Amino acid sequence: MNAEVLNIGGFEVASRLFVGTGKYETYELMAEALAASGCEVVTVAVRRERMSDTQGRNILDFIDTSRYTLLPNTAGCFNAEDAIRTARLGRELLDGLGNKGAGWVKLEVLGDKTTLLPDPMGTLEALKVLKAEGLCVLCYTSDDPIMAMRLKDAGADAVMPAGSPIGSGQGVLNPCNIRIILEQLKADDADYPVIVDAGVGTASDVTIAMELGADGVLLNTGIAGAADPVAMARAMRLAIESGALASKAGRIPRKLYATASSPLEGVIGVKE
Repeated sequence: MNAEVLNIGGFEVASRLFVGTGKYETYELMAEALAASGCEVVTVAVRRERMSDTQGRNILDFIDTSRYTLLPNTAGCFNAEDAIRTARLGRELLDGLGNKGAGWVKLEVLGDKTTLLPDPMGTLEALKVLKAEGLCVLCYTSDDPIMAMRLKDAGADAVMPAGSPIGSGQGVLNPCNIRIILEQLKADDADYPVIVDAGVGTASDVTIAMELGADGVLLNTGIAGAADPVAMARAMRLAIESGALASKAGRIPRKLYATASSPLEGVIGVKE
């Protein structure tokens, strides 16, 4: 999907689309959508109650671990202690499977169950502990540039600012803040990974994030909640490619007045 490999704390991926595994009607549909998305990294919530469906089937039986790198996440954790415990569980689980995803984690520490906004202090606390234990940590955070810099300074291997609240489908609500985060975090390291996470509703949201200069997009509900998840997965795949290409191509400047595509000088009837 993208010719340039993205390096996140030693993990290398070519696809810039990271896809979650929650909210699908069936595991079979999930597997089909993952394949259609072209993703290489699949996120899995490792809390025990999220690993099986109503029939008792394990989600990992429907994910080809030889094809995908699993990224365990601490979704559903509302304090640093729970997030740290869940991250350790994810490492042990994937280590037992022999999946190279055992060495990293997507860290989420949420503030409350209504907004699902990140708890900045809890996130920082958990980050420091997990880094001390040798994990590669990708930190979910708000679109606050100051907090994003604090996380980078504390050792986060990637910062993942939210486009909008989790599952809201509102897209990138504050592109200016995302631009500031990108500028500040990449000021002394152009390769530092910034991945937009949460709130994506459709393909155009993905394209906008990539056009801003993001290194990737992580999403779940935008695909799983679509009327046709497989078709939406394909759309997201193309959106990643389109947005990344447009970002590198360089858009034209915005202007207040029109500029003719063809020169008007010398055209009969046109006053200079």
